[in-house]
Formats: sequence, structure tokens, C-alpha cells
Amino acid sequence: MMSTLIKCCRLTQLIIKAIIRLGIEAVQHIFILVYISYLILLFPLRWLSPRFYWSIEGILFRWLLGTVASWGWSAGYSVVESGEDVSKLQDDEAVVMANHQSTGDVLTLMMCLQNKGPVLKEVMWLMDKILILAPTFGPVSFVHGDFFIQQGKQYRESQIKSLREHLLTTYWQRFRKWVILFPEGGFLRKRRAASQRFAKKHDLPVLEHVTLPRSGAMTTILQTLRSSKPMQNGPKSAFVSRKGLKWVIDVTIGYPGYPEVRPMNVQTWISGYRKPCCTAVHYRYFPITDVPEDPDELLQWMYQRFVEKEELLNQFYSTGEFPTPVANCKASIEPRKLELPAWWFLMINIAYFILMYLLILLYNTLSRLFLS
Repeated sequence: MMSTLIKCCRLTQLIIKAIIRLGIEAVQHIFILVYISYLILLFPLRWLSPRFYWSIEGILFRWLLGTVASWGWSAGYSVVESGEDVSKLQDDEAVVMANHQSTGDVLTLMMCLQNKGPVLKEVMWLMDKILILAPTFGPVSFVHGDFFIQQGKQYRESQIKSLREHLLTTYWQRFRKWVILFPEGGFLRKRRAASQRFAKKHDLPVLEHVTLPRSGAMTTILQTLRSSKPMQNGPKSAFVSRKGLKWVIDVTIGYPGYPEVRPMNVQTWISGYRKPCCTAVHYRYFPITDVPEDPDELLQWMYQRFVEKEELLNQFYSTGEFPTPVANCKASIEPRKLELPAWWFLMINIAYFILMYLLILLYNTLSRLFLS
């Protein structure tokens, strides 16, 4: 009887907590309208001072992703980082490739990048086209200039061409620095069986915790962005200070309790129903000069990186942590819990409420002028 009562109390507490969280998060969705409204109001700056305009957009974008990161933070979900220190790369251009298990991977990276200087406001995401329909990420990512990939063999050639055009225009002209992609091309649970069949057929490593990556997007990114020379299309002023890609950052994400416990997802972050836990994130980085330019060699290089991810995840799921130090790592750091201060999330919400208040004042002023 007592145990049943305790369970009921816990369930009630969980429901109340979820309702409160959903209410706060619903209010925060208004920030999306504020973000878009200010970009419309400041649109003339896009032509008068493009760098200033996209800098403002980047700050607002970073704050929006900060509110999403706060959903996990407020539920007690944190990150333990290990491997190499990528924060010192924040001023350089880089490609980030990560393994992909669930929608929680994107949210985890949003949290990780909160303390990596200006990176989050200058990042470009590559994601599945279906996410453009997501009520939270879709409109914001579209306005920010992220690239949505249409899956399917019949679209690959056209998508590669579209990606190259997108990089030559949006990436360059909006002064982006980091490109984030998931080379596996889908969630682990959806691609593992097909990847293992492909591996057996072509005498490649059969992987369990990751799948063999696809190299089309990576090849296009490297071929397009390696150069530090000004590109011919687009306004020349947008390309003067570009130095070209300098690094490839390899990110491995591990979820505690897997495979018995499913990886974090968006629903978990929104509701906060799962007990507090720490997701593990391991970093390695490679100078762009060490990454092959030939597409076939690049594919083999990527295969090797994902074999290494498999080894890292084997140890993580056996011991609960990534190995330290890691073989071939230039300077491994001790595992450290990502600390994001409460004042940062509070400041983001206050800033957006102030911006919303100013919009309302502007609307009321204009209404009186034109309706009086």
C-alpha cells in the first residue's frame, strides 16, 4: 500500500513538473517571433553593413539555442567533455562531424557549444529536410541559413550541387565558421542493419555502435571551403577576410545506460521525465592539411575515424567513460563536466523579454501614428 502511494506521489510530481516545464517552454517559443521580427526590422543593414547585420542575427540565434540548452540544464541533464580541447579552435574555420543516434545529439551539441566563444552564432548545421517542419528548429534554422538535406539516392547528385551553391553563398556571405554534419546519414537504429550488410559485402569493418559514414557532403564541404582565396560569385567584400578551413573536429557522443536505456531525444529534454544524467562527449581534431583531398582517400579516412569511434564507444559502454588518455590524441584533457551558469540562461530570457517589450512599444507607437 505504502509503495503504491509513493509511486502515485512520484507520478503526480512528474506530471506537475512536466506541465510547468511545457508552460515555460511554450512562452519561450514566442522568442522565435521576436528573432524573426528583428531580422525583418533591421533588414536594410543587410545591404548597408552585412557583417554587422549577421553579427546581430548570430547573437539572437545563439540566445535561442541557449533557451533550448536550458531545457536540458534545468532537468539536470549535463555533459562530460573529454579528449582534446576544441575551445582554442573557436576563431578558426572547421568542419564538425559527429555520430548520430537520436535528436538528442543536436541538443547535446547546442549545450556543448554554449561555452565555445562565438562559435554558436557562426555555425551552419546540415540536417535532414524533414526538420524544416519542426515548429522550433525549422523556421529558425531556415532563417539562419542552415542546409536541409533531402535523403534518397535519386536526390544525391542534385543535393551535392545545392550544397556547394549554399556554401558559396550563404556560408561565405553570412561569415560562418563551423559546419556541423552527421556523416552517417541517419539515426543509428535506422541505418545499422543496412550498414552492416554493406560492410560484409565489401569486406569493411562491421560496426555496432556507429555506422559506416557517407562522404558526399564531407567531400563537397572540403572541396569548396579549403581555399582561402576570395570566391568569384557573391559580393567580394564578403570574402576578403576568409582564411579557409583549418580543422576537422571529430565528435563522439555516448549516452549512459545504452543500449538498455534509449539515447536522449527532444521529448526527454522538453518533459524532463528522465532522471538527471550526464551525456559523454569526446573530441578530436585534425589539421585540414592531414585530411585527404582525393574523394576515395577521404572516404577511407572517414571509415578509419568511425572505426575509432566504435572503439571509444565500446570502452564507454563497458566502463561508463571514454578512455583517457586516448591513443593518437595530441593533448588529451581530463574529463570535465560542462558548467553552464544559471545567470547565463536567466540573462538570455531577460534579454528576449526586453526585446519583445520594445517590439510591443514600437507596434503601439506606429498604431497611434497611423490610426489617429
